[in-house]
Amino acid sequence: AMSPATAMFPTSIESLDWGNPDHLVTVACAAFAAWCLVASWVTGTHSHVDRLWSITPAVYAGVYAYISAFDARCTLMASLVAVWGARLTYNFARKGGYSAGEQDYRWPVLQGLALLGNPVAWQIFNVSFIAAYQHFLLLLISAGPMSVAFAMRGTPLRLTGPDLIATACFISFLALETAADEQQWRFQNAKKEVKGFPRERRARDDYARGFLTRGLFKFSRHPNFFAEQGIWVSFALFAVLHGSGEDENFINGAFSRERWLSPRGGLGAILLVLLFQGSTRFTESITLKKYPAYADYRKCTSQLVPLPPFGTMPPFAKPRKLRD
Repeated sequence: AMSPATAMFPTSIESLDWGNPDHLVTVACAAFAAWCLVASWVTGTHSHVDRLWSITPAVYAGVYAYISAFDARCTLMASLVAVWGARLTYNFARKGGYSAGEQDYRWPVLQGLALLGNPVAWQIFNVSFIAAYQHFLLLLISAGPMSVAFAMRGTPLRLTGPDLIATACFISFLALETAADEQQWRFQNAKKEVKGFPRERRARDDYARGFLTRGLFKFSRHPNFFAEQGIWVSFALFAVLHGSGEDENFINGAFSRERWLSPRGGLGAILLVLLFQGSTRFTESITLKKYPAYADYRKCTSQLVPLPPFGTMPPFAKPRKLRD
């Protein structure tokens, strides 16, 4: 049976058990958060968590797999997270995310808001959300389900039922995210006329508008965001569907409110989905100011969940210059 959710975190320095992977990853999370906070003070930029976003979950999952003596289920789950992390790290790196001084364009915009413009208010936000909460979220989405798998170590890995469902969903969403990121990468480079990325004639209206509305982006304005959420909901299924053990009807777990709200279950995935709701709206508020035609795109395309288009994008017409 699963131990209580509260048992995942050490309650004091004295209670730290260095042989307990739950405690190890909690200490690692605190160290990562502290490093990002200090780095933000030293550099004046705030994308240090972004640089670690694809790395820390793989580290946490790897700790559980190692301490479990590479139990089959723990190793499968850690391998899935490692593949996700390697791909996302590669995608972030090729966009220049690890370049010195580089930071997400949204942080300066957020810092300019009236509510966060005061230096003290911004530092409170920097400490509480950027450094602490984001790292805590990365811990929950990965270590939560891994903690359940670790508690079940030694039980047979059956690629039927819960393990098959969670693995198949994870891989499907990972494939979707990969395809969406690749389409966006090729479009952005062709738009900027980067050598080796020829422009497609059928996408000429999109180049003129400044944003992609074809391929997967015809059905969702943010298919990569949707896939990222799906990946971690899928990962949570390893814990939620297994629940207390192998003997029960695993379908019951899918509807268990207690398991979805447990730190050692689906809580991390739920908090991630909620975070994406706010961050997506904020991202689009910036995009609307930069690309006026984005308003038309919003009217005919689903925000996150891929759906058939609600209408068609009007052809892009450049404003005519008045003759003297």
